[in-house]
Amino acid sequence: MSESSAPLLTVKDLSVRFATRGSDVDVVHNVSFELYPGETLALVGESGSGKSVTALSLLQLLNPHQASYPSGSIKFHSEEIVGAPNVVMENIRGDRIGMIFQEPMTSLNPLHTIEKQLNEVLLIHKGLNAKAARTRSLELLSLVGLDQVATRLGAYPHQLSGGQRQRVMIAMALANDPDILIADEPTTALDVTVQAQILTLLADLQARLGLAVLLITHDLTVVENVAHRVCVMRHGELVETGSISEVFNNPSHPYTQELLAAEPTGRAPTVDLSLEPIMKTEDLKVWFPIRRGLLRRTVGHVKAVDGLSLELRPGETLGVVGESGSGKSTLAQALLRLIPSEGAIWFDGKPIHERDGVAIKPFREEMQVVFQDPYGSLSPRMSIADIVLEGLKAHRRLPEPEAADQRVIDVLQQVGLDPESRHRYPHEFSGGQRQRVAVARALILEPKLIMLDEPTSALDRAVQVQLIELLRDLQARLGLAYLFISHDLKVVRAMSSRLIVMKSGKAVETGDVDTVFDSPKHPYTRELIAAAYSTSTTKH
Repeated sequence: MSESSAPLLTVKDLSVRFATRGSDVDVVHNVSFELYPGETLALVGESGSGKSVTALSLLQLLNPHQASYPSGSIKFHSEEIVGAPNVVMENIRGDRIGMIFQEPMTSLNPLHTIEKQLNEVLLIHKGLNAKAARTRSLELLSLVGLDQVATRLGAYPHQLSGGQRQRVMIAMALANDPDILIADEPTTALDVTVQAQILTLLADLQARLGLAVLLITHDLTVVENVAHRVCVMRHGELVETGSISEVFNNPSHPYTQELLAAEPTGRAPTVDLSLEPIMKTEDLKVWFPIRRGLLRRTVGHVKAVDGLSLELRPGETLGVVGESGSGKSTLAQALLRLIPSEGAIWFDGKPIHERDGVAIKPFREEMQVVFQDPYGSLSPRMSIADIVLEGLKAHRRLPEPEAADQRVIDVLQQVGLDPESRHRYPHEFSGGQRQRVAVARALILEPKLIMLDEPTSALDRAVQVQLIELLRDLQARLGLAYLFISHDLKVVRAMSSRLIVMKSGKAVETGDVDTVFDSPKHPYTRELIAAAYSTSTTKH
């Protein structure tokens, strides 16, 4: 990076207004920054701070029916692009400025092969023929470190892992040799080991290709490791800008200080090991058959969960960690009897491994689940009150309307939400508030066990801390047991008393959480912890 050279991008007094409920709201207000060749500039802030809106404004990708065109100035190579005609922007988008979006599964077309989607970029911007486009596609997939590139071209997005899909997105963004790469939360949905690989890849590509990178993220660990400078946003405004060392070592704005202090802390309470487990398994297996040939004969199995035994006591949090595909979520589904499994499962002293359908339903009241995505797990067509009452309706325990309304009020107060909000809809709430609604929906059935499947991964660090404190408080007051599934090891350590490390369906290490973190025995555990707590920089 060289600030002595002219900036590639100069943004001055950028403002964007959204039309909402008949009035205009400033979502970005007088934002100014510069991006230099070879530099990584990070935009950080909580959800709703205006980070992504700022990035989309640079390429005029905002919906004109929802947002006014940005005012102020955006100069790319000293040329003004605010208000530039479509023909100018089409030559910039994806050609001179590439963009990587947060969720590769929704950004890639599920109906087209990887080759078709890569070729489309090359055909539109480079005018290559099919043969030349295929050759270039192979080069790009090799450049981003994808293995078996010839076979990957014919694959569909669902046949690739999260890390592989993100590499494809990077390849598409680099296809036309851009000057600037905008990376909008490029690692949020990835496991720590894959996240480290993607960040190392981006830094290596930047060094080789001389890219300028605008990184939008709420993960301050990522920022500290890869960025040169940082802009902190809050409520649509820049509150602090400076080099990484300046901002991280001497933050001047109270909000920056709050962000930097928002790390999961504390430890789970000591659990009475003499208590009988609320849930127990022995040699649990979930094997999915691999069928091939005309007669679809079984030629092998995907061993998603392979001989796993566990015990979970009242008031305890058992953490389950591992990379995507390790079997974490499959384990939770098997424990809830949502998918077939082999081996023994006991809940509250009763065997449930042979119960299905109607026979398992009474146990489901006492085994609830909170999912990863607070945006996708709540119906947008239902009010908060109706969402919270879903479980009572499903189990035919819905009281009279007045009593039901009081139950909703009580449980919303338990999770720290204003009961007056019960008549509103999910889109009117932040991510953290939606996750509290999901917790309330689970609590209203008064369960003994809650499965928490990546409940904090979609949330900003400050909101994660708030949710962790809420879950701890509820556990202390209600004696809840949690099975806590996550790839965020810092959150797991703050929440869990014991830990299971899964790899390829097996528990490769189990034990007290501090023992596992401080003295990991298995190489894979050491790799996970090193990736999560690495302080080494990837900046060039």
